[in-house]
Amino acid sequence: MKKHLILVGGGHAHMTVMQRLDDFVRRGHDVSLVSPGPYHYYSGMGPGMLGGTYGPRQVRFHVRRMVEDRGGEFIEGEVVQIDAEKRKLRLDTGQQVSYNVASFNTGSGVPLEWIGAVGGDVLPVKPIHNLLAVRREMKQRLPRQGMKLLVVGGGAAGVEIAGNLWRRAEQLGGRVEITLIAGTRLLGRFSPKVRNLARESLTKRGILIREGVHVRSAGEGRAVLDDGNELPYDLALSATGVQPSGIFRASQIPVGPDGGMLVNAYLQSVAYPELFGGGDCISFQEQPLDKVGVYAVRENPILYRNLMAALEDQPQTRFSPQKKYMLILNMGDGRGILAKGAVALQGRWAFRFKDWIDRRFMKRFQVSGELDSSEPVITDA
Repeated sequence: MKKHLILVGGGHAHMTVMQRLDDFVRRGHDVSLVSPGPYHYYSGMGPGMLGGTYGPRQVRFHVRRMVEDRGGEFIEGEVVQIDAEKRKLRLDTGQQVSYNVASFNTGSGVPLEWIGAVGGDVLPVKPIHNLLAVRREMKQRLPRQGMKLLVVGGGAAGVEIAGNLWRRAEQLGGRVEITLIAGTRLLGRFSPKVRNLARESLTKRGILIREGVHVRSAGEGRAVLDDGNELPYDLALSATGVQPSGIFRASQIPVGPDGGMLVNAYLQSVAYPELFGGGDCISFQEQPLDKVGVYAVRENPILYRNLMAALEDQPQTRFSPQKKYMLILNMGDGRGILAKGAVALQGRWAFRFKDWIDRRFMKRFQVSGELDSSEPVITDA
């Protein structure tokens, strides 16, 4: 029986489904991808793109081509409401689309209200294409004048962003002052050895780290800290943590504590078995999962099997997340810091290992000739 599968978002967890989308089509099913644009940027290589290690085209997937080349439909837009009872999605364009099965991989964002940000001089580090705007801004301004750059957030993203801002400034030959507001503690969820390695890496390059303080408000070139001090800046980037879209709560779909769609071991909504999801936008019922790409990548084959099973009325496969995972920080100086449990190692080899893993992932899912001729070529890489 012909059914309609809708993929909402072309992120990491949907890559296998999109790559093997013709499997669904050959079985007589219709498949549509709803995405705000034809490209999906890989967050794991975002800091490297900011620092100039990679060009924009090296870190993105042409999801429109992936889908259309395999017989699917690409719908440009964003889902703003889910009517789970009628199995309909409403888009920001006003269009409504019906589904038999739908899967969400819409990622997460960095809420600027967490730091009281106002104005266009504060950018969240997600979506990743914001980092392209930072690249361009630095290229325009640094050769002519110095810049004061502020990074808010002392987690892995904040550390990588600070290190790669330094790298970009080194490439451009401009004078830059970089301050990292780390909150309570730099890399607070990591081991003391990882924190010390990261702190030493950044401070030896002149990056100022402020711990024990938070940004209370930011805008118009000035950040107010909760200790009463103020910091001037030319451009600020917020990496204070991520939050799933509010679409699930607003659509009365059960959510977890973080607002992500609450899913069972089959990556399936606990209330609506025809709804699935993966990556940052879900909340895994069996145990909290960190918002890291490794889980989205490992959810890839599970979602492929379970979406096919849902369409074909077949048994489903459980997702069993690993308890520990490896994370390699790109420090922006050609070195990486590898962290896994109590293990903490650093060196150029660590970054080369991360680079190999990332490039292998990109090669697996990128389509040939992914640069659309209608897109302006970016020459600042």
